[in-house]
Amino acid sequence: MVKSYHGHKDGVWEVNVSRHDSMVIGTASADHTAKIWNVETGKCLLCYAGHQGSVNAIRFNPVKDLVVSTSGEGTAHIWSPTVNLPPHEILRSQSSEDELEMSEKEEANDELLEQMGSLRTPLRELIGHNNVVIAADWLCSGSQLVTASWDRTAILFDAETGENLNTLFGHDQELTEVRAHPSQDLVVTSSKDTTFRLWDFRDPNMPFAFDKPVTTAVFAGSEKVVSGSDDRTVKVWDLKNMRSPLATMRMDSSVNRLCVSQSQNIIAIPHDNRHIRLYDLNGNRIGRLPRSNRVGHSKMVCSVAWADENPLCNMFSCGFDRQVLGWHINTQIKE
Repeated sequence: MVKSYHGHKDGVWEVNVSRHDSMVIGTASADHTAKIWNVETGKCLLCYAGHQGSVNAIRFNPVKDLVVSTSGEGTAHIWSPTVNLPPHEILRSQSSEDELEMSEKEEANDELLEQMGSLRTPLRELIGHNNVVIAADWLCSGSQLVTASWDRTAILFDAETGENLNTLFGHDQELTEVRAHPSQDLVVTSSKDTTFRLWDFRDPNMPFAFDKPVTTAVFAGSEKVVSGSDDRTVKVWDLKNMRSPLATMRMDSSVNRLCVSQSQNIIAIPHDNRHIRLYDLNGNRIGRLPRSNRVGHSKMVCSVAWADENPLCNMFSCGFDRQVLGWHINTQIKE
């Protein structure tokens, strides 16, 4: 473990890495806020406080400097993660340098930064669901996005106008996740109805069954999907032949929002039992992240995100212990 990021007052549901700057991450929390962080300094650059409920997901636009966050009040918000903070304003706020100890100065700076870097109004609010919006993701063009809700539907929105372009029906229970393909107009949704579904907006959707609720499904490169479930399995699928999985990994705990390193083809798997396990796409176990009283998460790990281009931390994790952690994973195999 390399870094930790403190500031959320409740469990952190998701962590994601900026598509434009690997030194910037975003987090979504049950404390009704989303935060943008500087990876290197550990400082919160921006606190988004525009939601009225738990913030369940945060995703960076692949083309523009925008993010989308989703919330328990049934909406998704599009907003800018950029904030400019003039340093002289921070210094002026201190009454006297002699009156404050260094730790107090830093604390005062952090409080002022949070006040100045607080955003409450979105650029656009996306409305259409009648229940919790659990996740959203941008299509590869960056001009459209898909939201997933507990109302059993997903909605394709125009990001510029907020117009509902298509409502995707078919799941029989609450949706748990949505992910877009990195280079095609293809989306995968996961649901508690024991299926995940592929949508390409041209062909009929196709469900693929699990024994237990599907918690997560993500694209691995352009040809594969990796799914995880409450039945304690992770499966790798070939998009060209979805009849049976290429690999099945059996875990000892339920699987939460996993992530695949696009450059190293490594699956990071967060668990209810506080573990984070690493596997390759062939189903071979690579390792497990440390977990002790001093290192790692003390409660359920909700989400992980790879940052392949970041020299400091190449993976991040967050959990219901309010922690956001940065890791350096050495994937070199010892001879």
